[in-house]
Amino acid sequence: MAAADSSKPARAAVLPARPLLLALPFLSLLLLLYVYSTSSRPVLSTTVASTTTTTTTTTTVPLTPSPPSPHIRMRRSRYGSYDDYLRHQLNKTLDPRLRRVWATRDWQRKVDAFARLFAGLRDEGGGLLTNASRALCVGARLGQEVAALRQVGVHDALGIDLAPAPPLVARGDFHKQPFPDDTFDFEFSNVFDHALYPDRFAAEVERTLRPGGVAVLHVAVHRRGDKYSANDLLDVRGLVGLFPRCDVVRVSKVDAFGLDTEVILRKKRSSSRRRRRRL
Repeated sequence: MAAADSSKPARAAVLPARPLLLALPFLSLLLLLYVYSTSSRPVLSTTVASTTTTTTTTTTVPLTPSPPSPHIRMRRSRYGSYDDYLRHQLNKTLDPRLRRVWATRDWQRKVDAFARLFAGLRDEGGGLLTNASRALCVGARLGQEVAALRQVGVHDALGIDLAPAPPLVARGDFHKQPFPDDTFDFEFSNVFDHALYPDRFAAEVERTLRPGGVAVLHVAVHRRGDKYSANDLLDVRGLVGLFPRCDVVRVSKVDAFGLDTEVILRKKRSSSRRRRRRL
């Protein structure tokens, strides 16, 4: 009995070391995750999941401020991060009640109105829009604009929005369009007031337009937008000034679903000509 009792302290001294050894790999993993997360904080990465598929798309937009303009009033203070901004915008886009209205009662009314607009631009001539144009609608929600373009004969038309609505609208962030340079002949948008970074919105339109391509923007001037607006346009010069690579075709008054001004811009060809001469 004495021999058995003398062995107990030795076993008791060894046993506490085993859980500690088993925990070491887990503690190392936690340390690596902490180092990784703190080292990656300067880069903002936003993942937006589709409501109809299991795939996700990551959009990286640096949090650099837009240049100040006396003609554009920003509402950036309401967002703590770019993630907050995206979530706020998606609250409207994915609202079931609004989507039912857009898909039913509003659908044909808006398609008909956009079709009249696009048919007028096509029939006006001057290369603003043709049936051969490759067209993009920026911030298209369920795609009434895209359906209208296809209805008037512009069959190579697509929309982008944070939440896709196939087959008319693909997922895309207008602060970083998912297309190469010089892709489109024509771009239309009526969501400029939703841009958290108006300069990036404009730069992406200019980047993806081909030289000679046309952008048509519907905006509200001197009107405060709804709770989803990220900026208020106080003077149309604030918008035009964001497009240094474009010439103004015209600025005119419209009555377009609460928006009152139409701005038509054409991307300059001169830079591409100079580049070809150097080559």
